[in-house]
Amino acid sequence: MCDLVQNLTSVIQSKTLAYLKALSRHNNRDWFEAHKAQYLEAKTDFENFISQVIVQLSKAEPRYKGLEAKKCIFRIYRDVRFSKDKSPYKTHLAAYFHTGTKQNEGAGFYIHIKPGNSFIGGGRYVPDAASLRKIRQEIDYNTEEFKKIISNKNFKKQFSELQNIKLKTAPRDYPKDHPDIELLKYTSFIVSKPLTDATVTGKQLMKEVTASFSTMKPLLDFLNRATD
Repeated sequence: MCDLVQNLTSVIQSKTLAYLKALSRHNNRDWFEAHKAQYLEAKTDFENFISQVIVQLSKAEPRYKGLEAKKCIFRIYRDVRFSKDKSPYKTHLAAYFHTGTKQNEGAGFYIHIKPGNSFIGGGRYVPDAASLRKIRQEIDYNTEEFKKIISNKNFKKQFSELQNIKLKTAPRDYPKDHPDIELLKYTSFIVSKPLTDATVTGKQLMKEVTASFSTMKPLLDFLNRATD
């Protein structure tokens, strides 16, 4: 069952955004520990919201019913081992919804909450080599279906197009003059849609989330079919 928490909410509280703004200005361990209570409050607020998102998304994707909010949410602690930026904490809250495994997460739905830079996204980011080959093969075999998905009027209105993460040349095993070589050059298959702070804390947030997921779902289904 979903990891439901009391007082579920379909919006993000404005004080959660305020906390993230403050954290971005004071990104150090001493400040974080001194304001641990505010962090825990923001964390609970986001977890409550994500629990509600799972309930709503499960209506369109029944496999999501087994997800737990805590397992969808990313940790706030940054991995700074290989980064020049040694700031210890992320200044956003994020969650990823998928029904894959640790070895193959598959395509999923993503929510990113950051003051002034929140967005809804999804798809498959940098799949492993084996999965990428399968996705390209699926696009090659079912090109018209894929084109129909990404050229859908509502899809283009909400997400415009796939983010331009692709090779400069033709991938191995495909000729340069392949009629759909530009589609086969992609190395990630993701889309996103920005959210204003007013939307994040407003009554329309859940409507935006569910509408975006509904529009994105054919893309997710296509990508997951290729690698399932």
